[in-house]
Amino acid sequence: MIISKESIENHNSSKLVSHKKKYELLNTTLSESSIEVNAIIKKIQEFQVAIPSWALGTGGTRFGRFAGGGEPSTLEQKIEDVGLLHSINQSSGAISLHIPWDIPSDANKIKNLAASFGLKFDAVNSNTFQDQKNQKFSYKFGSLSNTDANARKQAIEHNIEVIKQGQALGSKSLTVWLADGSSFPGQQHFRRAFERTLDSLKEIYAALPSDWSIFTEHKAYEPAFYSSVVSDWGSSLLFAQKLGSKASCLVDLGHHLPNANIEQIVSRLMMEGKLGGFHFNDSKYSDDDLTVGSIKPYQLFLIFNELVDGMTSSEVKNPELGWMIDASHNIKDPLEDLLQSVEAIMIAYAQALIIDRKALENAQLNNDVVTAQEILQNAYRTDVRSLVAEARLLSGAALEPISFYRAQKIRQMLINERGTNSSASGL
Repeated sequence: MIISKESIENHNSSKLVSHKKKYELLNTTLSESSIEVNAIIKKIQEFQVAIPSWALGTGGTRFGRFAGGGEPSTLEQKIEDVGLLHSINQSSGAISLHIPWDIPSDANKIKNLAASFGLKFDAVNSNTFQDQKNQKFSYKFGSLSNTDANARKQAIEHNIEVIKQGQALGSKSLTVWLADGSSFPGQQHFRRAFERTLDSLKEIYAALPSDWSIFTEHKAYEPAFYSSVVSDWGSSLLFAQKLGSKASCLVDLGHHLPNANIEQIVSRLMMEGKLGGFHFNDSKYSDDDLTVGSIKPYQLFLIFNELVDGMTSSEVKNPELGWMIDASHNIKDPLEDLLQSVEAIMIAYAQALIIDRKALENAQLNNDVVTAQEILQNAYRTDVRSLVAEARLLSGAALEPISFYRAQKIRQMLINERGTNSSASGL
């Protein structure tokens, strides 16, 4: 489905007067505080969040899945849906593929299709957390850490194949998330499991092209409930340090124990130059994979505070970061959920950009706890939605993405085109 520029312009014209009033008021307020509004808008326009190919259909739980109709059943349709999102918000200019759920039959054709929507390919993701059809060796007891050398070799070869698939599409990075671990005490030798994983990762690392990166992703638990081989940011950092300069850590917001100080983790990884990217989502209990910013928006803001600090500090030498959403849309229209998630990310980013960093640093140096808190909370409590909307307007996107999506009846149009029983592949 192609969204016409005319339909977006018509939508914006009906919202423009109200938007301009809000934006001019905010612009005046920020300018009075010596904030360079145009520079912030430019940064917001440049900020792109990748959409994973597996997030375009309705997710599910271990009890069931309730498809919503009009879902993309092919890789081509998934690319079309990401293109649709990008045309609405101009902030979703990349797609991240999961192999083998989405293997292009013709890489050049797929690459050209993505380019026609203004999309590039973000990190490719391997899958050794489940057995595939006709797979010779099982991952029931692990993949890269498996005691069976045959299973390890199979997992290594899969990751190398994913790299080759990514090369053909123009991707520059590989994300490795492992389900490897144990569910009972004594089941696994912790040190040897780690060493086997490291040896496996070294073989994958050796296959990386010179301009590629590999991201190791940690998770405290699930599906293993006693131990995980890459259980925390320390384990992930150990792997990245031992592998080399092309290895760094990926932070999934849902992959931590309750009440973990994720913003501090972000700071530590950036300090070591080993933060590679993010998987954005939100949670109330554990790895809930909820809409970004729906439960803990202040935490999201605090994370972006550390990110902006690290990205703008001359003291920090960290590689360019990758940004991606990783959520499961169980009861919402997936496209609406993704629009909400991108909006929440942009708002948190904009709020972090308006922090008075010199004043904050002075408060920290003087141990002025009250002033430091006031500086952060003043930025967080500032309604920057019109600033984000202005960035969209200048980029040719919709002022109000959800409103536009519903007014255009896009889900119904997708149902008319694909049917009520279409189901996204790979879920």
